[in-house]
Amino acid sequence: MLVLLLGGALVVDPAALASLPWSGLVPPEPTNAAAQQTQPTPDLTRPATDDRADRAGRVAAASPSPVTHLPGPFPSSGPGSFVFATSRGPALGTAGRLRRFRVGIEKGVAEDLTAFATTVDKTLGDPRGWTASGQVRLRRVAPGEQTDFTIYLATPETARKMCAQGRVDIVEHGQPYTSCRAPGKVILNLARWRQSVPDFVNAGVPLDLYRQYMINHEVGHELGHGHELCPGKGRPAPVMQQQTLGLYGCVANAWPYLNGKRYAGPPGAYDGTTH
Repeated sequence: MLVLLLGGALVVDPAALASLPWSGLVPPEPTNAAAQQTQPTPDLTRPATDDRADRAGRVAAASPSPVTHLPGPFPSSGPGSFVFATSRGPALGTAGRLRRFRVGIEKGVAEDLTAFATTVDKTLGDPRGWTASGQVRLRRVAPGEQTDFTIYLATPETARKMCAQGRVDIVEHGQPYTSCRAPGKVILNLARWRQSVPDFVNAGVPLDLYRQYMINHEVGHELGHGHELCPGKGRPAPVMQQQTLGLYGCVANAWPYLNGKRYAGPPGAYDGTTH
């Protein structure tokens, strides 16, 4: 970042500030006055609860606006049948038990299956992901191969039915809102995949980061991890925190490992569920 001292005033180069990469956390607030305008709040299903949302929104205004959610309609329900990736993914992780998975998208959903599979592979293979423990390896397999679990991208109504079969209720304010894990199934809600959630959108958090959180949170359940709570205002949210339901003073985070160490919060859920 380029910082100049002109006439006793500290000036930050906006172009240099805009080049900073997202690290998975909402960046600190810049000092330049141009960054002090709040982005408009999108009209989504739930109100934001994080008291840092306005501040983070002003930060995002200092750089080119990230894609925080996708506009346009999408199906709320589908046939409940899926098309699965036919290729085999790379080996993810170097040590530990091998867990094989496949990925599928509900038929009639206009999402690219190859892109979805690639996003899942990159997220689960990231050095900040679950394989950093050295206790688990992951690999996406092709149809017909042995599978330990499946990652589904499903319309909201199909997700509701699939989660209910696993005794998980994902309905919030009358709508199938969250994602879930049922035995052998990681079920990602298409509504959240496209729209993210208010706390993230209002804070200018990129949609890609929310998707990484979705994947890591629900796969975390599949790997045996329970819910965790925000450890303190302004700290990163644990990946097993129910960030979809609110950040509760924490800052958005998609990863179970930060700075090479397992990052966790106190055990507990905000609503007593397992999604």
